[in-house]
Amino acid sequence: MSWMPDKDPVLGDPRSCDALDLVIVPRVRDIGGFNVRRALPHGRRQMVGPFIFFDQMGPAQFLAGQGMDVRPHPHIGLATVTYLFDGRVMHRDSEGNALEITPGAMNLMTAGRGIVHSERTPAATRAAGGGMFGIQSWIALPEAHEETAPSFQHFDDASLPVVEDGGIRARVIAGTAFGRTSPVGMLSDWLYAEVMLDDGASAPLDPDHEERGIYVVTGTVEVAGERFEGPRLLIFRPGDRITVTAIGPAHLMFLGGTAMGGPRYIWWNFVSSRKQRIEEAKEDWKTGRFKQVPEETEFIPLPER
Repeated sequence: MSWMPDKDPVLGDPRSCDALDLVIVPRVRDIGGFNVRRALPHGRRQMVGPFIFFDQMGPAQFLAGQGMDVRPHPHIGLATVTYLFDGRVMHRDSEGNALEITPGAMNLMTAGRGIVHSERTPAATRAAGGGMFGIQSWIALPEAHEETAPSFQHFDDASLPVVEDGGIRARVIAGTAFGRTSPVGMLSDWLYAEVMLDDGASAPLDPDHEERGIYVVTGTVEVAGERFEGPRLLIFRPGDRITVTAIGPAHLMFLGGTAMGGPRYIWWNFVSSRKQRIEEAKEDWKTGRFKQVPEETEFIPLPER
């Protein structure tokens, strides 16, 4: 996915509990055929732990012959996580990785010093039509790893730990949650988990992570007597013990981790602790110095603004 700055909506939540630092209403954007809801970056909050970009893709329904076509585009200084609830995405990148991303799988593409990728609806899915629903997020890299070699990790849904207990079903996508640890390799400390709650079920949010948030995908939850309906990103203060309770079935994403050592510059698809590095990446893309994606002939031009 791609990012450019936009205005944030006025929040409609009248109150929040003391433990809440911020409630973000995602803004809606059309990225070519279907809507996304963008929670990060936000005017009042750039990151939650290393999470610097957070998009809800869909839910959308494609007719037969239609689909998503995100042409090849570059990234530096970040890692992308594509996590689907429904649908399929064909991932291709300039390191030669090519595979279908399926629901429940963890797909971590580390851009480091530079990678190019495309995201398209697979041919078979496009022919038949189908849904698209999921989350794409970007993980800012620590300064020491911003120029690391690009790489791609894929773990299917059966490879990720699942916890089921008392109306809770959680899949640990990255890091440690609910006493289980994901096999995904990481360059910093962060947490990502999908949590499904039955009506009335409660789940704790680990206080050990410095920065933490809960993204309410669907449903309504209660935290410290306050109710929040999805889609919302709830960002919590450090250290407080948090319990979230579902009012009806709820679909959530837990996220967070250690705060970055400082803010990041973000322009289009580039993230860096150094402004000059962003300028170098712009020139590299404009002049064709990034590696190309095999089997792709199109690309997204550098934005003029």
